[in-house]
Amino acid sequence: MALLELKGVKKIYQQGKIEIPALRGIDLTVGKGEFTTVFGPSGSGKTTLLNIIGCLDKPTGGRVEFDGRELGTLSKKELALLRRHNIGFVFQSYNLIPVLTAYENVEFAIRLIGKHSKDEIRERVLKILAAVGLAGLENRRPNELSGGQKQRVAIARALVKEPKLVLADEPTANLDSKTSQEVLEIMVKMNKELGTTFIFSTHDPQVMAYARRMLEIRDGLISDDKRRES
Repeated sequence: MALLELKGVKKIYQQGKIEIPALRGIDLTVGKGEFTTVFGPSGSGKTTLLNIIGCLDKPTGGRVEFDGRELGTLSKKELALLRRHNIGFVFQSYNLIPVLTAYENVEFAIRLIGKHSKDEIRERVLKILAAVGLAGLENRRPNELSGGQKQRVAIARALVKEPKLVLADEPTANLDSKTSQEVLEIMVKMNKELGTTFIFSTHDPQVMAYARRMLEIRDGLISDDKRRES
C-alpha cells in the first residue's frame, strides 16, 4: 500500500531573474514500511525532494499525496499538524536543543502532539531511549554526549511519536563507520518492529548497503530505481 505518491513534481528556485530547476518532474511511489535511500551528486535535488516529502517546502508543479491526502490542498496549519504527527526527521547536525537533556529532547517531540498523559509520555520516552542504547544517559545534555549518542537521541526523538515516515538527511555524515553501523542497525530494527517507512538522503555506501530500495537522482530526475530482495 502506498504511503507516498509524487506525480510530475517540479521545484524551481528563483535567484533574481534566473530560474534554477532543482526537480524537473519526479514520479515516485513509496510503499508503507519501505527502507529506501536517495543518492546522487551534490546539487542533484536529494535534499529538495526530502523537504517536499516532509512538508517543509512546496513544489512549483505536480502533486504530492501522503497517506491518501493531497498536500497541495492543505493549509499551512494542516501541513504543520500532519508533519508533527506523522513525520520524524533525523539530520546530520542532530539539531538537538542544547539546554535540554537527552530525555527532555525526546520528550519535547511527543509533548507537541498533546494527546498523551504524563505517565504515558514518560513510559514511551524511557522505552525508546533504552531501545536506541541510551538507558542510563537520559539526564545528559548534548555537550556531554558523543556524536553517535547525539544521533541516537535524534533517532529516539524522531521515533517516539511512532510516525508513519522518518526522513533522514545524511544521518551518518558526522559518524565513524562503527557508530554508523550501530545507528543504521537501530533504524533497521525500528523499521521491522514498528513498520515505519524510512527514506534516507545519503552519499554513504554503508547506508546504501542497508537499503532495500535505492533511488538515484541526477539533474532533478530519478535516473535509476533498484530493489533488493529482503
